[in-house]
This record gives sequence, structure tokens and C-alpha cells, in this order.
Amino acid sequence: MKVLMLNGSPRKNGNTSIALKEMEKIFNQEGIETEIIHVGNKGIRSCIACGACSEKGKCVFDDIVNEIAPKFEECDGLVVGSPVYYASANATLVALLTRLFYSTSFDKTMKVGASVVCARRGGLSATFDELNKFFTISGMPVASSRYWNSIHGRLEGEAAQDEEGLLTMRVLARNMSFLMKSIALGKEKYGLPEKEAVTMTNFIR
Repeated sequence: MKVLMLNGSPRKNGNTSIALKEMEKIFNQEGIETEIIHVGNKGIRSCIACGACSEKGKCVFDDIVNEIAPKFEECDGLVVGSPVYYASANATLVALLTRLFYSTSFDKTMKVGASVVCARRGGLSATFDELNKFFTISGMPVASSRYWNSIHGRLEGEAAQDEEGLLTMRVLARNMSFLMKSIALGKEKYGLPEKEAVTMTNFIR
């Protein structure tokens, strides 16, 4: 089994990294392969709604988004980590996720998702909710912990002092491991849930 972890912080070894690496220790103990990709310092432009991905099978902007896409398809779980800016995720990360989720047509049903957020003080729950929406629109179960998936720190390395936050990360990784393994067993016995044809509607009468 494999978990793909995206570090959305501009700082490769900052507080968000501490949270992800704490999870990585548990995944390794659980026999789950991990890959952490640092994306928060990349020049990633936003989606321009051109629709070309439906024809090309990938985003028209051939950058790290298209590099990550096959790794996303292959993995059993996705962890997305971000610092909090103005009660929101890093805009670079949001641009990447928007294009990644929209431009990939493979079935994401039952891949497990988890978001991890880091801040000095506030805005954590709003950012946590923002990131989870990428999973919940895609049929991806969201892994939870003993508390919201957050850790505190301002200066580089301070998150290592947040003992409760580190515990939250370890519990999250254990719960996510259990969920991925349980889903794998369920898929063997029952398969994936039946899908119905979608009728697209809007609110214009």
C-alpha cells in the first residue's frame, strides 16, 4: 500500500513538514510506503477553465500537476499538508489541487484522504474544512484523528514542541492505515459501491 503526501508549505523543512514526517513514521511502522513531495514553493498557476484536460487526458499546463497525477492514481491514500494564511490554505497548494483533481479522470472512489494544517494560532479549522472538500466531492473517505488534524507553530521547528499536535498526527496515521487496509479487504470481498448515471442540474430555471 502507498500514501502520497503533499507538503504545501513554501518551507520544505518547516512546521508542516514536522507534522507530515510524524505521520510518515507511523505509516512505515504499518508497512505502508510513503512519498512526500514538496509543492508549496513551486510556481503553479491556477486553472483557467479551458476544458482541454477532457480532450488531452491531462492538464494543458505541463508542470508538476501532471507529474503528480500518475502517483495520485497509483496511491491508496493522499495526505495534504498546508500552513494557514488568512484562515486559508497556501494558494499555491489550492491551485495544484484544483487542477489535479479536475484534470484527472481516473476513479478516486475509496482512496483515503487526510488534510493536515499548521498555524501559529487561528484559522486552522477553516483551512481544514477547505482542504477536505477536495476529498468529499471525489468519493474519497476522509481519515480523522482524536482531534482536528492540526498542529501549532510559528517559527521553524516550533511544531515539534506541540505534543498534542504530534499525537494527533500519529493517531491520524494509524487511523488512516486501518481505513486503507479495511477498504482493501472490503474491495476484495464486495467490490466498489455501485455507481449510478449522473444527471447534471443547476439552479437556473
